[in-house]
Amino acid sequence: MKKIIILITLSIVLFACNSSEKNQSVEKLIASKDLKAITAKKNELQLQITQLEEAIATLDTNKVTEALVTALQLKDTVFNHYLEVQGSINTNENVLIQPEFPGNLVELNVKAGQRVSKGQVLARTDDGGMSQQLASAENQYALAKTTFERQKNLWSQKIGSEIQFLQAQTQMISAQKGVAQIKAQIAKTVIRAPFSGTIDEVFVEKGEVVAASAQGLMRIVNLGNMYVSTSIPETYIGKLKIGTEVDVFLTSLGKTYKGKVRQIGNFINPNNRSFGIEVSVPNPENLLRPNQVAKLKVIDYVNKKAVVVPTNVVQQDGQKNTFVYTVINSNGKTGIAKKAIVKTGQSSDNVTEILSGLDANAIIVTEGMNTISDGMKLNF
Repeated sequence: MKKIIILITLSIVLFACNSSEKNQSVEKLIASKDLKAITAKKNELQLQITQLEEAIATLDTNKVTEALVTALQLKDTVFNHYLEVQGSINTNENVLIQPEFPGNLVELNVKAGQRVSKGQVLARTDDGGMSQQLASAENQYALAKTTFERQKNLWSQKIGSEIQFLQAQTQMISAQKGVAQIKAQIAKTVIRAPFSGTIDEVFVEKGEVVAASAQGLMRIVNLGNMYVSTSIPETYIGKLKIGTEVDVFLTSLGKTYKGKVRQIGNFINPNNRSFGIEVSVPNPENLLRPNQVAKLKVIDYVNKKAVVVPTNVVQQDGQKNTFVYTVINSNGKTGIAKKAIVKTGQSSDNVTEILSGLDANAIIVTEGMNTISDGMKLNF
């Protein structure tokens, strides 16, 4: 401190002497209203003040040499790097039910929100008189069958001709096929559930004349077999396999589901150089819906014994060196700051992989690193 006082005193004396020699005081300069001279004097004084401040900073032994920081001891951990993409929830069991046979809707057995089983009769259309045709065809078949059986018995006794036997057989087979054909047509009037699920909407009323249309009769959805479809850059072809685990985050629900890759496309889209994948997603609570937006995190790199640090502690100096501050000579809650040059790997989930420059048990500064320098004493 004595050195500082002596330095300031000498500066003042020298400044005063210099002013006497020039016989020019600040007051006289101001009174002269000479702007150029006043500006020059101001610059001269500012330069001297800067020099004095630098000298004080050098000589002051009471300046702060300690800093309060937050520190963290590292340890080996599993590091996963993710490819993040956006996809859409879908299900293959989401269809519009259409009538196969147009006509009057004589039965409507379900309503919106109702659970149905595969094969359950949902509705029925009028068969347009085919029931009567079936009865007539069945009578003709019965007659043809009786005729054939009698002709067969006669032919077995060598009575009658072979041609009569073959004609009776042909007539019976033809009548049988006619019955089967009418039954198949009548079966098309019965509308059944193609799979188990829930009737989401019903668009018609009993008694309406219906036919196949863009609207359909009703929509049936099964939420038990959901998946996410999305596109992946072609550079990831070798990194994805059937069964690869994927985190599926639903923004609308604020929930993350664990899914698995169930299908990988075999075609590269030339427009965006990507290929499609499907990720199966469990839906135990039936909260997923078709067309929901999902964010996928696909693991494309794993290091089971990695050293990682929070991404925000990694800095770069003027020589483009990447570094972090570590704590050495740690003793309880104190230590010395040391600048450690590191080589970084990939970053994910706000942490960065350190490939070299840090030991697994190193202590790093996580807060306050911008206020410290190499060799400074630290409290944490």
